[in-house]
Amino acid sequence: MLHRDHITLKKISDELVVALEFIDNVTLDDFLENELLKHATGMAAINIGELVKNLSMNFRAEHDYIPWKQISGFRDITAHKYGTLDMSYVYNTITRDFPLLKTQIEEILKNE
Repeated sequence: MLHRDHITLKKISDELVVALEFIDNVTLDDFLENELLKHATGMAAINIGELVKNLSMNFRAEHDYIPWKQISGFRDITAHKYGTLDMSYVYNTITRDFPLLKTQIEEILKNE
């Protein structure tokens, strides 16, 4: 693994931890009513997607079981369509997809 990819993965992992901590024990209804929480988690999603775009193409190809394109696409939607974004989609992505992504990234880092 390239050193750049290693550093980027660590940063992605850090962002995942932050996003998951933000919504720990937060219901969808509570999330939807909390503007600060929505903005904070949206920013974490944007950061993750931007970091994914910085991973080398070789690295992404080696780990093609991770939906890199969808992750970066989610970043684009969150960044450019924030005003019309269905925030329940953000909540569901963070609560359902981020834990698996965090596990996958940690596994890659552990086995490098």
